[in-house]
Amino acid sequence: QVQLVESGGGLVQAGGSLRLSCAASGHTFSNYAMGWFRQAPGKEREFVAAITWSGDRTYYADSVKGRFTCSRDNAKNTMYLQMNSLKPEDTAVYYCAATFSRGRTLYLRHSEYQYWGQGTQVTVSS
Repeated sequence: QVQLVESGGGLVQAGGSLRLSCAASGHTFSNYAMGWFRQAPGKEREFVAAITWSGDRTYYADSVKGRFTCSRDNAKNTMYLQMNSLKPEDTAVYYCAATFSRGRTLYLRHSEYQYWGQGTQVTVSS
């Protein structure tokens, strides 16, 4: 079993930056591909970013491409989401997710992930 805990959320002004962290425990961190999802009030959960187990490939939703950067440090069992040029529409609960993978496959659908964190709130004011 893999346990995931998000942190780093908070309140920021539009145009500001924030870095989210996802700390993992359990099996070897490098055996899992990971991703970020978000869910705003009254909306469905949407894909944000995905990263392979080694961090050599990433993929981003069009809404965040060029502003967000996903990375991971397997030695620290941690994945990050650097968010720049934040907009009010980025306001949501952000979740990290993991699924077993030792290849270079990217997973973009929430149904493909086995493990989820509890989420961290990001609020961007106008």
